Amino acid sequence: MKYPKIHVAQTIIALCKAKGIDRIVISPGSRSAPLTIGFTEDPDFHCYSIVDERCAGFFALGLAQQLRHPVALVCTSGSALLNYYPAISEAFYSDIPLVVISADRPKYRIDIGDGQTIRQDNVFDRHILGSYNLRQDTNHATEHILNKDKHKLPPFIDSAALEEMQLSIQRKNEEDINSALQLAMEQSGPVHINVPFEEPLYQTVETPSVVPNTSSPKIVASEIKVEELSEMADLWNSSTKKMVLVGVNYPDAVSERILDVFAKDPSVIVFTETTSNIHHKDFLPNIDKLIAPIEQLEDAERHFERLRPDILLTFGGMVVSKKVKAFLRRHQPNEHWHIGPKKAYDTFYCLSKYVKAFEQDFLDQFVHYTEMKESDYQSYLKSLMEKRRDRHDQYLKQIPYCDLKAFDHILSSIPNGYQLQLGNSSTVRYVQLFDVNPTVKQFCNRGTSGIDGSTSTAIGASLISNSPTLFITGDLSFFYDSNALWNTYIRNDFRIIVINNGGGGIFRILPGNTDSQNFDNYFETTHHMTAKHLASMYHIDYHSAKTDTELSEALKDFYTASEQPKILEVFTPRKENSEFLLSYFDFLKQG
Repeated sequence: MKYPKIHVAQTIIALCKAKGIDRIVISPGSRSAPLTIGFTEDPDFHCYSIVDERCAGFFALGLAQQLRHPVALVCTSGSALLNYYPAISEAFYSDIPLVVISADRPKYRIDIGDGQTIRQDNVFDRHILGSYNLRQDTNHATEHILNKDKHKLPPFIDSAALEEMQLSIQRKNEEDINSALQLAMEQSGPVHINVPFEEPLYQTVETPSVVPNTSSPKIVASEIKVEELSEMADLWNSSTKKMVLVGVNYPDAVSERILDVFAKDPSVIVFTETTSNIHHKDFLPNIDKLIAPIEQLEDAERHFERLRPDILLTFGGMVVSKKVKAFLRRHQPNEHWHIGPKKAYDTFYCLSKYVKAFEQDFLDQFVHYTEMKESDYQSYLKSLMEKRRDRHDQYLKQIPYCDLKAFDHILSSIPNGYQLQLGNSSTVRYVQLFDVNPTVKQFCNRGTSGIDGSTSTAIGASLISNSPTLFITGDLSFFYDSNALWNTYIRNDFRIIVINNGGGGIFRILPGNTDSQNFDNYFETTHHMTAKHLASMYHIDYHSAKTDTELSEALKDFYTASEQPKILEVFTPRKENSEFLLSYFDFLKQG
């Protein structure tokens, strides 16, 4: 087996292996050659080659999302590194562990007019758990370092003690690499390791020259004080209106036994979203279906006051529904408690308590202190939601073909056990209006909620899943991330549904003048593109539908086994979609 000759490269590779970081996403480049050689020559690593660094970042994010363990990214110097930023910010806010390893020029090459150099140290600044700028080995390319006629001597080099300095540099690099990898594992987020390499870059050795020390990550168990639980339970048990709101959540993160305790309490209502991955017959998904119609009532304030909880308990990540956020900001609970191992956002401007603990650990203990309280809070809201569901079904039966009807067909067609990856913007919001098959696990990049990288994330995630993956996306998001298809790792059972309504249709439901050329060009961004030619270029089976009948027919064999992945492009009417969606909430109100 071959190893890179440069000690710092050997050290990174050895420590990644020691900590079980074995998925490496590499974008091609020369300065990163020592890392690429080391990772790809070692059969213990699963390496992926993704040319476009922005796609590579989200591809790695998808892998890490499913593994729940760090995935490493490797790139060359210069602007290549900056293309990771969208994925890094998503990982930062979604608590997904990534290890970004960037090759760099030596310090004395920066800002002197040398090619492919930028200021790479601390480049991700406030969207990273930690940045580690490693030191350059002095026992590699020593003549370059000491040749003062050609290079400015780096300030950390003492030419009289290179051997002693190399030992010091090795110890410091080992410490920093261990710290970076541990931080990614312990706090579940992105870290950046910047590595300066001097040429020559492609030299190899048959045996490693260094055996770095390895430190173990420290995953600290939740410690919840009995006094704190007792105080919270006193408030909980005295309240007749408690709301539990679950944001982005991994499947099976909370036990069924805990869910049943909440479901049986008539004073507790549990709001979930598709990305909560929690299903219970007595919980309420489709939050907007409940809240949006109330906004249109003449006595909306009276209804909202009835809905307002005394205590709001939240856990999980970001919440999709803008309606529930607006409601809880205006009609604030007396208490807002957030449970989570890492951070609490004051989303509703009334956070009163943050319990730093794993959700299951806290709830396991807390439910033993709780008592059921007589109340009509749960029954009232469940009754209201039943009426909304009846009206929902009635509305879908009477409207013509549009986005809303297309989603009804698509979501009811998904086979049991699929992984569902969702694009952002209108896609994830439409899905919130439907009851999705509870065996389907659902994911979406809700950390920063950008349309960039959704396809890349879905492809990466599909490689880890034991079940097939369906990715539903809007047209702008799909075309924006079309380089995601530029790789050889897409599974034959991977399925893409593109809702092509000719532009950013979500802007048509927002306030503003939608009947102008300015709106078409700069907000909705109308287009006449189709995925057909992309599918042909990347050897993906292509199907399309433009009517109810065509869509129903296309879905019949869309999920059947095939020798290639499949794209189904669903064309819907551009201008009418927003009209039917706005009328939908008005129709629900009448019930």
